[in-house]
Amino acid sequence: MTTVSSPSALELGQIGEPLPRSDGAAKVRGAFAYSSDLQAPGMLYGHTLRSPHAHARVVGIDPAEALAMSGVHAVLTHADVPGAKHFGLEFADQPVLAIERVRYYGEPVAIVAADHPEQARRAAEKVRVSYVPLEPVTELERATTQPALHPGRPTDGHGYRVDPRPNVIRTVVVRHGDPEAEGEVSVEGRYETGTQDQAFLGPESGLAIPDGVGGIDIHVATQWLHIDRAQIAPCLALPPEQVRVHLAGVGGAFGGREDISMQIHAALLALHTSRPVKMVYNREESFTGHVHRHPSRIWARHTATRAGRLVSVHMRILLDGGAYASSSSAVCSNAAAFACGPYAVPHALLEASALYTNNPPCGAMRGFGAVQTCFAAEAQMDRLAAALGVDPVELRLANALAPGDRLPTGQRIEGSLPTAEVIRRAAALVPPAAEELPRDPLRLPGGAGNTTRGEGIRRGTGFAVGFKNICFSEGFDDSCAARVRLLADGSAEVHCAAAELGQGVSDVILQVARAELGRDDVRLARGSTATVGSAGSTSASRQTWMVCGAVRDACRAALAEHAAGAGGEVDVERVYRHPPTSPLDPENGQVMGERAHVSFAVAAMRAVVEVDIELGLTRVVWVGIAQEVGRAINPQAVEGQIEGGIAQGIGLALMEEIQTREGLILNASFTDYLIPTALDMPPVETVIIEDAEPTAPYGVKGVGEPPTVVSSACIVAALRDATGRELARAPVRPEQIVELEESPR
Repeated sequence: MTTVSSPSALELGQIGEPLPRSDGAAKVRGAFAYSSDLQAPGMLYGHTLRSPHAHARVVGIDPAEALAMSGVHAVLTHADVPGAKHFGLEFADQPVLAIERVRYYGEPVAIVAADHPEQARRAAEKVRVSYVPLEPVTELERATTQPALHPGRPTDGHGYRVDPRPNVIRTVVVRHGDPEAEGEVSVEGRYETGTQDQAFLGPESGLAIPDGVGGIDIHVATQWLHIDRAQIAPCLALPPEQVRVHLAGVGGAFGGREDISMQIHAALLALHTSRPVKMVYNREESFTGHVHRHPSRIWARHTATRAGRLVSVHMRILLDGGAYASSSSAVCSNAAAFACGPYAVPHALLEASALYTNNPPCGAMRGFGAVQTCFAAEAQMDRLAAALGVDPVELRLANALAPGDRLPTGQRIEGSLPTAEVIRRAAALVPPAAEELPRDPLRLPGGAGNTTRGEGIRRGTGFAVGFKNICFSEGFDDSCAARVRLLADGSAEVHCAAAELGQGVSDVILQVARAELGRDDVRLARGSTATVGSAGSTSASRQTWMVCGAVRDACRAALAEHAAGAGGEVDVERVYRHPPTSPLDPENGQVMGERAHVSFAVAAMRAVVEVDIELGLTRVVWVGIAQEVGRAINPQAVEGQIEGGIAQGIGLALMEEIQTREGLILNASFTDYLIPTALDMPPVETVIIEDAEPTAPYGVKGVGEPPTVVSSACIVAALRDATGRELARAPVRPEQIVELEESPR
């Protein structure tokens, strides 16, 4: 790892030091308590009965046989939901339990509580549900011409562009400059990305405990405690203060825990039985019970001058949102806003639509929206370089965005965005020389399968650049609260509801607090809605920026109060907000204020692959990446985030895809849904570029998403170089690579 710092970097105590993870030892020893490890005296076990259909009318539910079983304490349906029947991350379109019809395979229909998890599972099987199957809407290109899956849902109730077509969640159209402008050279392509799963190892799980006076405590692995409570409380018909949501140990998330899963169901069962209720999904339930990355279909046309300056970009983007909206509207906006990549484009017409289908629901996943369009845009830049006869890196450098340039949304880039430096640093990384044959089979395409000795190997190199926004955007009131207690014994306690997902935000909080307070004896309390205000979601590469601001401000306020002579303990809470953002004009996608996004981060990557063209097997040999991170609070954690993001990008490029047939998931297991293992990960050479963001506390930016945004595009570019094939779809399948000899005539 190489770190390149700007001269304005602030020095403050532990900030900027590579520190070990505070939870690392417990996790390695197996002593860390995850949400699935929770226990409570007298607890029952909950189980969910799920739809076997992607689309059907529900004409009857009979729980009698299940209720008659020994050890069964409750069977609940939509009729037993005491409050609001629907919930949702951005708007409430998803039923707590299916009402009248189901819209996706695995949709919850009934929930059961029993003495033992196996009893609950068997009882769920005895709930008799009568369905009338309906024709599912599963083809993305046809969704807007088929009957509406959510009839009557307004298309313009959230300040969005009015789109009269059925099954449209949101359409964003960005018009910039003169969309009719043409360059001297043009390239056109069609691209597709599949449905990727977050594939976290810890399944959805939690424990709901009634308090005996009408309220409830919910201990759960989640990404946003307070938005969970905002959705749970209305469904339980309880005021928010009677619903206390506490962060339990999280076994990975990557966007898949931003939506509600078992929280309302466990709470309903607990309140109904007056007993604690624990729910733990099995792996198949996890695949059906959380959102995924939106699959996409993209058409793109780029034009440029013969000197290699971009003139115009046209792009049409379709995103499959599945049965319910989740965060599709934000994903759609990101796809449009970042469709051109980190390049100065004077003219653009960009149209993105997120659609309802009866496919699995899709929502937040690392880099959402920007991953799909980076894949298309970077392939277009390579096509354009080939058409112009210029080096692909030089083409990117000639068009690199810089402070002072304007985005297609009309926003002027302020602050730090050293795109050209990032490109140069990545391009300067030198991959290792090709290994001689014969060699260890683990170092050949196919790896441990030992299927080749290298007879059909070709080597290829790819390059790609990607960027994404930091924090929430488009006028969202993005805030984070932190509470600091200075205790009489000289120690301190910090309360913050930021969800620790394994990425290290807890250590960031402690680093900042110890540095600001000037003391080492600082403890971090468990995140809870009961003790501190909202920290917002641990998503959108926002949490480091936001907790740094909130914890810094709370620490300084606590020290000031203490210095003013406060007796005994000092206890203060502060709320931090980043500079305000503005929405996009629903008609032309232009920002209706100074900025739609508060900041941006950029990464560039160079990758080397080997391909066996006889067997269709691939191996990523080496990856070099340069990423601008604002300021690295903990460089070791930054490097870990970058490597993790690359692993997920490799997965989307080569192997990860949820397979469906008529909306039914066919590979809901880690046997059939493949993710990269340690044997699939290449050596990664990382250059961390620190260019302090002037509006951010300590100059920080988020780091988790840019490596995922750029890596799928880069890996597939290297495959194109190795094979000479178009490879316009990710993941790339073996049959797209293998070269078959023509049959004799």
